[in-house]
Amino acid sequence: MATSLSVSAGNFDDLAAARNAMTGDYVPSADEPYMGPEQLEFFRNLLVEWKQSILDISAGTLQNLQDGPIREPDLNDRASSETDWGIELRTRDRQRKLISKIDSALRRIDEGEYGYCEVTGEPIGLGRLIARPIATMTVEAQEAHERREKISRDD
Repeated sequence: MATSLSVSAGNFDDLAAARNAMTGDYVPSADEPYMGPEQLEFFRNLLVEWKQSILDISAGTLQNLQDGPIREPDLNDRASSETDWGIELRTRDRQRKLISKIDSALRRIDEGEYGYCEVTGEPIGLGRLIARPIATMTVEAQEAHERREKISRDD
């Protein structure tokens, strides 16, 4: 299923475009076997398209960095440009980490582990996976994990 996907640089976490692109022919349903072949292929395509859109955006950023002015004559313009590039580079770093999570999800699909909580082994659920295809835990396990993190940070 070849689809084109464009996700804006400032809103790469928004999967609405990816979901809209993927739901044309097939939508996972609770009426079919959980993580059956069609569902796995749907999520594989969603993840691959998402990763490709991030890589495309990153290539554009690299090109902009190469083409952009090295030094602005005005100090205020220079400070503004450096701030903009700093934000852009932090965003790209977040996207680099996101690509790692996407690759991990693709590996889980290949190994037959995708869609199941890494803590409890329970199904994560179609709704959560459609909203966040890189999820590794059920909502309950994630909430418990975050509570433990908060408690350890408070100590």
